[in-house]
Amino acid sequence: MRLLVSALAALGLPTAYFVLLDKFFAAWMPDGEIVVLALGFLILSRFFSQKQRYQARFGDQAYARALTSFVMPGLGMVFASILHLAYIPGPHIPQVWWKPFLIALGWLSLAVAAVLWWRAVSALGADYLAMLHVYHPEDRRLVDWSIYRVIRHPVYAAALHISTGLALVHANWYALLVALVIPLFFLGWIALVEEKELTGQIPGYQEYRRSVPAFTPRIRDLGTFWRILILGA
Repeated sequence: MRLLVSALAALGLPTAYFVLLDKFFAAWMPDGEIVVLALGFLILSRFFSQKQRYQARFGDQAYARALTSFVMPGLGMVFASILHLAYIPGPHIPQVWWKPFLIALGWLSLAVAAVLWWRAVSALGADYLAMLHVYHPEDRRLVDWSIYRVIRHPVYAAALHISTGLALVHANWYALLVALVIPLFFLGWIALVEEKELTGQIPGYQEYRRSVPAFTPRIRDLGTFWRILILGA
């Protein structure tokens, strides 16, 4: 119940903030969107940086405490920012002949995101996806099968597909601008925070990192990517 309340508050509060900001300070977008994204990733990073302090203070409850203190609010801000692309105010793409193709491409991107997320969760497992291994290193393992054969971070790739899809369906220039910036945040996150932990703790991860791209498959792996996405194997 505590986790559910935390999740709802983490997503609901920044969403309410965006709604109010859109109504009274719409001209501040997309700057406000980028600020909230940066703050969300900063809060998430404390899940890693405060690990030793939380373990010393809370013992076996350190992971649960850090999850509700850092992961839930941080992810809430990040996902509220991504979902905001569906209704962010700003100039819309005019009714030109190619606009329906952009919207169709957006819906396709959203569909790919849903399947990609499911393939990632099926291969990785919910516990590992929730970064349990950060506070319980005995559970660490290298996952390099299924969708992880062709991209290292399919869950983050799914989030990028969602942001692109929502921006295209909304057909809003501000949304498209933010969708172009969001990958920089995820690249910074994995390079400066998450993969530092994984590289130091999981044998073979450095080689895996060199051979498998982060978010998009190599051209030679596109067939494998779509086969895994559609067939699951």
